Amino acid sequence: MAALAIVLGITLFYRKALPQVNQTTVGFSFLLAILAVSTLWGMAVSAVMSVAAMLAYNFFFLPPIGTFTIADRQNWVALFAFLVTAIVGSQLSVRIRKEADAANQRRREIEKLYVFSQKLLGEGNVIRLLNAIPRYLVAAFEGNSARLFLTDKNEFYDSGLRIEPLEGEKMKAAFDRDEPIEEAEGQLHLGPIRLGVRPIGSFGISGAPLSRQTLEATGALIGISIERARAVEELSKTEADRQSERLKAALLDAIAHDFRTPLTSIKASVTCLLSKRNESSAQLDELLTVIDEESDRLNHLVEEAAEMARLEAGEIELQLRRVVIPELVEAALKRCRNALGSREVDVRIPSGLPAVRADLNRAMQVLVQLLDNANLYSPKDRPIVITAEGNGDSVRTSVIDQGPGIENSEQKMIFEKFYRGRAQQYLARGTGMGLAIARAIVEAHGGSICVASELGHGSLFSFTLPVDGAAS
Repeated sequence: MAALAIVLGITLFYRKALPQVNQTTVGFSFLLAILAVSTLWGMAVSAVMSVAAMLAYNFFFLPPIGTFTIADRQNWVALFAFLVTAIVGSQLSVRIRKEADAANQRRREIEKLYVFSQKLLGEGNVIRLLNAIPRYLVAAFEGNSARLFLTDKNEFYDSGLRIEPLEGEKMKAAFDRDEPIEEAEGQLHLGPIRLGVRPIGSFGISGAPLSRQTLEATGALIGISIERARAVEELSKTEADRQSERLKAALLDAIAHDFRTPLTSIKASVTCLLSKRNESSAQLDELLTVIDEESDRLNHLVEEAAEMARLEAGEIELQLRRVVIPELVEAALKRCRNALGSREVDVRIPSGLPAVRADLNRAMQVLVQLLDNANLYSPKDRPIVITAEGNGDSVRTSVIDQGPGIENSEQKMIFEKFYRGRAQQYLARGTGMGLAIARAIVEAHGGSICVASELGHGSLFSFTLPVDGAAS
């Protein structure tokens, strides 16, 4: 009816408003209207409109006007050409519209495939991936429900929504046929999941119109993602096993290197005590002192290992309070007094430095570790410098030594458990856990720890603690 109304409107316009109009102009006007209608409403409507336009053109614009007869034979040719042009043009217009609609549909499906593939790549665990795939299908393709079936497990994974159309027998049939299946007038789609050319299961989705190519691509994507997740899991397990073996080797090396020395000293001292019971009290005191010191050293090594385990497990609760940096430095220096001996320590802390929010004992443990490292790895006649400075919402405390320095390749590794510098690992005692413990404590406070070093010129270790009031 709208198309016939357009024909009537064009006819009235030229008959009333422009009675002297050229016949060719009228014909082109009808033709343009027919092409526009065919684009909007299809071939059937445009065909009816073409016949109506031809009749109106004949009756109102071709002589003799007012009759369905034509006096000039040339007008018969023009009328026939008009009808053919209108119908052919309508067909072409409809075809172009269908091809454009199909191209847009393919584009939308490709976009949905891309979104679906991005979701699949976000999962690295097989079990979580299998449970998530049906939900991803529903979300990406805007379906009502989805289901997944894997033959090796003989299990179904659902989207959690209504899945009545996707009963198990249909899913198994899609796997057995190894080709896409469409049911319920395009509202139910099932397809195989392939890994290469080998089917490993099937999937189904309802309420989402999908092309055969999209179904096949979706099945291939699901197969690849499952295999990828399995490979990632295997790689993670292999890497975890490798790291475990590395840590075991490092622990055994630490035990062999650091536990053997005090145990040997204790054993020798005890043996000497047993064999020389009648010796002077001065010699006995010396041997007992060795036993006492080496026992303390063994106890310290065991405490370090236990401390690291508690920190990693998150079992240590920080007693946070307001701490001023001079108080922290004074407590650390008091703890290190015997180890430092006569070494000069230059403290450079500016006045007006903001207080930090920290656990004093734990923060002191970090600073003591840095002072102990500087004392062990730098010449005794060179000073150690302690500095502090405000850094926005944190305070940075640094310990500077004039030791041999650390290679660039090792600077990030020295904060790992059991790692010790290649050049110093046999020159000084230790298990390589001190800096790892320091890092864990600083990070528990919400701060960071780092090192800057140059070979032959010493090292600068620094750590940050949040300003009191900036910490959450």
